[in-house]
Amino acid sequence: MKPQTKNSSLLSEHRLNAYALAATAAGVGALCFAKPAEARIVYTPAHVAIKANGGLFHIDLDHDGTPDFGFLNTWYVGEKTDRTLKVLQSQPANEIWMTKACNTFPVAAALPRGKRIGSKADFQHNNFGAVMALATPTGSCGVWLGKSNFQAYLGLKFTIKGKIHFGWARVKVNTDPQQRPFLATLTGYAYETIPGKPIIAGATSGPDEEAGSLGTLAAGAAGR
Repeated sequence: MKPQTKNSSLLSEHRLNAYALAATAAGVGALCFAKPAEARIVYTPAHVAIKANGGLFHIDLDHDGTPDFGFLNTWYVGEKTDRTLKVLQSQPANEIWMTKACNTFPVAAALPRGKRIGSKADFQHNNFGAVMALATPTGSCGVWLGKSNFQAYLGLKFTIKGKIHFGWARVKVNTDPQQRPFLATLTGYAYETIPGKPIIAGATSGPDEEAGSLGTLAAGAAGR
């Protein structure tokens, strides 16, 4: 076999260098065109009555064994009749989308299907929770009050390992003044797995933007 000449050695080295450059360029190109992680919504279907005087009913949005929010439906009959439906934060860092004040009580917003739930929302934390509907002989309040077969969404903000996530809970109520006690049913809940990413009320699968484009068609009406 003939010994390798200087020219052939240089040629081989040139080919190897060219191959290495091509491989590197291909790798960089793959990185450039790699898709970012898609948003994923975890949806939990439900049909559970929030019973009057049944104690605090908890929900665990991310199913990690720790309750995130709770519902309380109370009815008292005596010298006066009091009815209260409220949602509470089960953890100190959790917050609820609230709306205008109701006397001294924070009031839970009733969001329509398709509403964007994110950092721009009016999230608040209150140790006494957020009133959905309240009726007493001395006064009544709450944007969920006076409804018959009404379904809407609660905007929820909670943390997973110290990072903020957004979610929703869908509740159907009958809070007509003649209804004693209030009737309330949890019909589903969901959260966005990517920290800080908004979720669309009613969205049950990702990516979130696709769900939102469909959900906004019903933005002016209560959810199904």
